Amino acid sequence: MVTLNEMTSAQLLALHGDIAEELRRRGILRSSNNPVADLSEHLFCRAFGWTQAANSKRSSDASCANGMLYQIKGRRVTPQNPSRQLSALRNLDKGGFDFLGGVILAPDYSVMRAAIVPHALVLEHSTRSEHQNGWIFHLRDGVWNWAGVRDVTDELRGVAL
Repeated sequence: MVTLNEMTSAQLLALHGDIAEELRRRGILRSSNNPVADLSEHLFCRAFGWTQAANSKRSSDASCANGMLYQIKGRRVTPQNPSRQLSALRNLDKGGFDFLGGVILAPDYSVMRAAIVPHALVLEHSTRSEHQNGWIFHLRDGVWNWAGVRDVTDELRGVAL
């Protein structure tokens, strides 16, 4: 058996593509993009029974049975890049969702921490970025101490792959 460090770069890239295709076939991934976003949505929807929105839905990624809308964001931290900055939130000041489901993933894609944050707190603690045409929010450790934030780390770990 060939180990990863014995494979050529071309072989590694081909393997990466095959892995992504298999994860799509299994319903874990929905796109060909970085798997963090798709995996984050999958984990939240699986943990809470939410209905995942269509890929083209603008302001929310999922909804629950009582009609609440959720924007879901994830960040994979690594020793090379420990940033907790989530991808830009478009039109945050116009609403579009009731809660942000945020998850920090370890380098191996396991769940480190996860939270559900009310929209008002996300807006209050975000910064507008003209360059990114959106709002920037960091899922720092202090977020879990805010009133109204729900720690859902155990729930996401319970459905982790």
